[in-house]
Amino acid sequence: MNIAVLGTGMVGQALAGRLHDLGHSVTVGTRDPQATLARTEPDGMGNPPYATWQAAHPGVSLATFADAAGGAELVVLATNGSASLGVLGLAGAENLAGKPLLDVSNPLDFSQGFPPSLFVKDTDSLGEQIQREFPDALVVKALNTLTAALMVDPRSLGESSTVFVSGNDAAAKATVVGLLESFGHDDVIDLGDLSGARGTEMLLPVWLRLMGTLGTGTFNFKIVR
Repeated sequence: MNIAVLGTGMVGQALAGRLHDLGHSVTVGTRDPQATLARTEPDGMGNPPYATWQAAHPGVSLATFADAAGGAELVVLATNGSASLGVLGLAGAENLAGKPLLDVSNPLDFSQGFPPSLFVKDTDSLGEQIQREFPDALVVKALNTLTAALMVDPRSLGESSTVFVSGNDAAAKATVVGLLESFGHDDVIDLGDLSGARGTEMLLPVWLRLMGTLGTGTFNFKIVR
């Protein structure tokens, strides 16, 4: 499958690398490819610049958001939540229409420091905002409740854990579930339509508190029936 991953950070790199390893044709989208490759400083999390990762993954292409999305059969949104709508605008509504759009972003507001609050919650979600802004995209919310390394390699925890999907289009959800299963996720719970994103996005305050208490992001939720 031709897949566009919008975002060059830790989440985008993890997803792009894993998808490529699974045999997909992957293009990472960024605002300015030349500027992205020219950066030499670590990112805000201390990770090496994108060019370092690119050198280790020569089979993954880099293009503008619009060019990446235009050639894709499925688009992955792997940006921070505050940038999501702007990035998708640069990708172009016409390049998203009719395609599954896997939304991994979270509505985190760091304006008052850490821990962040949510800039949308309770009666709405970022996933739903994206769907309203791009009504012809087939938005599916998933993978926003765990750290990047576990998104693509859940079995590294040593036992089964749970991820969630929500979306309005059954076929798009089925496509995303297939990708999740190819990553190794063996407990995928379908929360129904895209309003289910309200619940999974509101898990983030709990997740952040757990990360602080445990001293690591290498954990996940497990729903025990």
